[in-house]
Amino acid sequence: MPLNRLKQRLTKEVMWIYVLKLLEKRPMYGYELKDEIEKNFGWAPATVTSYVVLYKLESEDYVKTEVREENSNKTKRKYYIITEKGSELLKQGCDFIRETLEKLENSEMV
Repeated sequence: MPLNRLKQRLTKEVMWIYVLKLLEKRPMYGYELKDEIEKNFGWAPATVTSYVVLYKLESEDYVKTEVREENSNKTKRKYYIITEKGSELLKQGCDFIRETLEKLENSEMV
């Protein structure tokens, strides 16, 4: 069904934009990002997909990591932090989506 394919392509296939948008607010660890995507955007990525996207963003310098120790139980977690390069990519991605939607809404048939 065309609508299902569109939904998949605008969510799972461009998950990086959702990740960067959340990291723009604050650093988060991987599993937290997965939960926040569902809470904020209404769809649930697979856990493994979340980590694949995070590793790719990190390898391309869009995010960096920082290991932090949790106070309550001394557990160490890897937090992801958006970089300046990541912020620029997020801006470009949002601009592209906005422009595309504008074209769809304002197009006139000839």
